[in-house]
Amino acid sequence: MTREAGTRALLDGFAVGNPDDLLSLRDLLAGLGRRAFGMLLFISTLPAFIPIPIGGAISGPLVVLIGAQLMGGMRRPWLPKFLADRGPHRHALARFDRRISPLLAWLEKFIRPRLPAVLDHRVASMFTGLLLILLGLLLSLPIPLTNYLFGGLLLLFALALLERDGALMLAGWIAGVISVAIFGVLSGNLATMAAHWIDRFF
Repeated sequence: MTREAGTRALLDGFAVGNPDDLLSLRDLLAGLGRRAFGMLLFISTLPAFIPIPIGGAISGPLVVLIGAQLMGGMRRPWLPKFLADRGPHRHALARFDRRISPLLAWLEKFIRPRLPAVLDHRVASMFTGLLLILLGLLLSLPIPLTNYLFGGLLLLFALALLERDGALMLAGWIAGVISVAIFGVLSGNLATMAAHWIDRFF
């Protein structure tokens, strides 16, 4: 069986073209099938790496949306039209691609499709969704110097989904649980914020 294009190959492909083009989320997710959640999570995490105070406030709600859909058992991500029509400009994605490409090249030596049950089993998918919701909420909070930390952790989840690597997802689970336990307690606001989101949307 031919292996699907890896994350680095996908990003390299998106970087080719007019730098001023807007790459809509709809186009970025097209044709990815079950890996679409990984690409959406990858793109949604990018604002967390922008050196502006509201980067986490942009990424956080998007991550929560992705987590809620995984918890709900959806096989492919759903986006409202106003979000599906938006996305990064090609030059921004190309710039991030250049920065992360050396790391991805190194990771590709170790990442491979394996342990599919960790990605596809209903309970496993729900647990991944729960962790993404909690990490998205933490990313939304104004906790100093944590955007890069949570952003890096979320990229780990995104790569696991994109590369279909269950072992990498297990590592993400461990790191996610530790982060939620530590920063959830330190922030003191996670439970309150989670209750607010539940009341608002459910």
